[in-house]
Order: sequence, then structure tokens, then C-alpha cells
Amino acid sequence: MDNNLKKVVIIDYQLGNLFSVKQACDTVGMNALISSNSEDVLNADALILPGVGAFIEAMNNLKKFGLDVAIQNKVTRGTPIFGICLGQQLLFTESEEFGAGKGLDLISGIIKRFPEAIIERKVKVPHIAWNTVFKLNQEWDNSALIDLNNNDFMYFIHSYYVKPSDDDCVLTLTNYDGIEFCSSILKNNIFATQFHPEKSADKGISIYKNWALINNLL
Repeated sequence: MDNNLKKVVIIDYQLGNLFSVKQACDTVGMNALISSNSEDVLNADALILPGVGAFIEAMNNLKKFGLDVAIQNKVTRGTPIFGICLGQQLLFTESEEFGAGKGLDLISGIIKRFPEAIIERKVKVPHIAWNTVFKLNQEWDNSALIDLNNNDFMYFIHSYYVKPSDDDCVLTLTNYDGIEFCSSILKNNIFATQFHPEKSADKGISIYKNWALINNLL
């Protein structure tokens, strides 16, 4: 690895598949560090915010380590951030999860739970599956998803999904059992996916590579 490469910090708040994310970063040649230190975040050239689990626990942990303010400061000043699964949800204003309250509020919107049923038909929650993503926004061709085609499969595992206040940031949609939801977003320096690129084979790894290239991290 070239030690002169820009520094990418994978934010560790004790919830997430950090090592598979780190392995994906290593595979494409990024200089990535796993850290829960707010100073590392403040000194980073780019940030990755992964995560799996409960929104409320995630926000509490971010606050405990002083990471919430560090992330907000960096992102509002233009530092690139890549949110993954729960990490995407944390970027939004608030969650419907019981007791969860406010998120990082870097993008306006709420986090909603999949319904247990639609017109008396049960819906299996959580959504754990390979599922397709399809293009909503023309920014697709200028994003980390450039190597994906409409209806390519990505790997999902989640019970909640993001509902942005402004659809202009929605990059892709996915349909789960008749429920159409936002599966990735792009707004200025903020890119995030509800699916796990690091668990989505070669197409998923291409997302890491393209994000790094777009942000001059290689």
C-alpha cells in the first residue's frame, strides 16, 4: 500500500461488519483505518460509516465516543462519506424505531420500518436477500454505481429503510414484496447504500473502487 495515499477512516462505533469493509478497501487499494477516535475522523480525507443493528444503540455509541459531532463537522465541510446499511440510516434526521430519536441530520428524512403486513398479507421482516436495484437518478453515471446495470443484484439485510424528504438525493430504488424503497443516495459529498457492497461480489467491490476514484483516494 502507498503510505502517501489519502487516509480513509472506517468509523468504529461497536456496531458493524468492519473487517469485511476493511478487506474491500484493501482489495481496491485504499489506505483505510478502522478507528473509534474522533481525532482520526477529524484528520481523515474520507469517511466510511458502516453498521448493522439498532439505530438508537448506534447513535448512543456515536455520542459516547464523540463521533457524532466529528462526523457532522467533517461532512458539512465537504469531506466525502460513504454510509452502508445502518450507516446510511444514521445520516438522516430521525428514526421511527421506538425511542431512537434524532440521527446525524446530514440529510433530511426519516427511517421507516417495513410493515408486518400489507392488506392482510404478511411481509417477512427483516428483508434478508439478494435483491435488485434500479436507476432513479441520472447521477447514476457520475456515481460509484457506474459499473452497475439496472436490476443488478445486491445483498440486503435490514428491517428499516430511509425515506428522504427530497427525492433528488435518491440514486436507486428497490422493491421488496411490493414495497418500493430508497436503496442508495447521493447528495454532494454524501454517498450511501442500504445494501452491503462488500457482500455483493465483484459488482459490490466495484462500488468501493469507483467511490475511491471519484474522491481521489487512490
